[in-house]
Amino acid sequence: MAKQRIEFDIRGMTCSSCAIHVKKSLLSVPGVENVDVPGWESGKATVVTDQEVNTKTLSSAVANAGYHASIKSIQNLETPAGSESAAQENVDFDLLVIGGGSGGFAAAIKGEELGYQVGIINGGTIGGTCVNVGCVPSKTLIRAAEAWQNAGHHPFSGVITSQTKLDWHVVRNQKDELVKGLRQKKYVDVLEAYQNIKLIKGYATFATDGSVHVGDKSYRAFRYVIATGAQPRILPIPGLAEAQPLTSTTLMDLDELPKSLIILGGRAVALELGQTMARLGVKVLILQRSTRLVPDHEPEIGRAIQEYLEQEGITVLTGVQIERVSREGEIRTVHAKMMGQSRAFDTDQIMVALGRQPNTIDLGLDHVGVKLDRNGAIIINEYQQTSNPIIYASGDVTPNPDYVYVAAASGALAVSNAMNGNHKPLDLSALPGVVFTDPQIASVGLTEEEARQHGYKVKANTLPLEYVPRALAARNVRGLIKMVTDETSGTILGVHVLAAEAGEVIQTATMAVKFGLKVSDLTETLFPYLTQVEGLKLAALSFTKDVDKLSCCAG
Repeated sequence: MAKQRIEFDIRGMTCSSCAIHVKKSLLSVPGVENVDVPGWESGKATVVTDQEVNTKTLSSAVANAGYHASIKSIQNLETPAGSESAAQENVDFDLLVIGGGSGGFAAAIKGEELGYQVGIINGGTIGGTCVNVGCVPSKTLIRAAEAWQNAGHHPFSGVITSQTKLDWHVVRNQKDELVKGLRQKKYVDVLEAYQNIKLIKGYATFATDGSVHVGDKSYRAFRYVIATGAQPRILPIPGLAEAQPLTSTTLMDLDELPKSLIILGGRAVALELGQTMARLGVKVLILQRSTRLVPDHEPEIGRAIQEYLEQEGITVLTGVQIERVSREGEIRTVHAKMMGQSRAFDTDQIMVALGRQPNTIDLGLDHVGVKLDRNGAIIINEYQQTSNPIIYASGDVTPNPDYVYVAAASGALAVSNAMNGNHKPLDLSALPGVVFTDPQIASVGLTEEEARQHGYKVKANTLPLEYVPRALAARNVRGLIKMVTDETSGTILGVHVLAAEAGEVIQTATMAVKFGLKVSDLTETLFPYLTQVEGLKLAALSFTKDVDKLSCCAG
């Protein structure tokens, strides 16, 4: 049977008796053949074990004796020097994380919490997509435009000028200040709170010997987690690169807003920023290849959100095939086909919102046998493990849904599996998602079509928002709630909401889907009156009653 030699750093030993206690605790683990603790002052222990012995079991045995063990190196004693396993002999870290965004930080923090020495490599601005160029800046701009549209003011001081004109420069600068503050508080300051996490600045590349190079330095670890994220995808449309299109990142940093904007795409980023720009006074045209907006959502939602956007003056065209892009001076032209007819659309600027490209180029993944899918994403199993068993990956660099909370959850889970053995898969069966348009789109679970494809006998009801008292009181009945159920059992399979603050409603629906609640569970539960979430109960009641004949609060 193959054997391995594991060297631990031991913290907490203060006398010779401590060394004896550590040795006895390690020898008590089945499969351990020999333990060497060369004195308490060394702070080390070397263990020879069968290869099947889990390192976490050894660490736990030391912890039970009142001390703390972290892996320094592992060597396969049956493998010749210079092989992949032998390369683990002298490691710089127990865990090396590549990427300093939400997924990378979650991984690094989890590793530190488990008692390991962690290195985190980050190239570029720390914090990744969400805080710097994604969720945080886009949502604060969305909120500014929404407040301007609906109330004529904004909660931040100075946005409205004396001429009651929205000042883009003030809005953009306040966005930048918010980003700067959160980046400092949630990333830079957080690192300082963890003594066993070391930040390495620079870009990482795997070498053929399995080490990671950053500049002229190289590092080795017992396990690796890749969390390098993704960036806006630029498709190879003829002439597009020459037209210098905007992305969601560059749009939010413009010095001056354009008079007109064409957006290629019809999903979350396209709709969120398209509506925001329109409310800031930009003439917006959305060109979507699919036959409806947000095609992953229920058809009713796609049709309704298009109607609401068009009511605000946004032009939406679906079923559009982009052929090429041209530019003359400052005028860009999108050449396309619609229903077999050629069309040309002129604009000041073009924004591309056609998905995201995983950041895997120049990582040297081919050197270490990490396989990619056709879109350039790292292929992982349910434990976040790549085709190289000591390398894991999380977040947008994988095929996982590109939500920041998925990146964080998968980052922490990847480390737990990497260091303790694959014991828990990533569960995305009840994954909520929100599109921050106005009204918002929120969903969880299966759509009606997906439920049928899964073999369920489906019953689905749609409740217009005009039946929800909160929407009536707020004088905003734009939207609907659609509930998808298994007709046989009454189990709730999916919930889809188009409403103001739908994102606040969807978490209750997520709990219902996650724990297999039935329609009757909602109808028999008290919901507070004049809240938007009360709409879930009314949607559930619609399966057995005519809600048009119910009085307020009646069930």
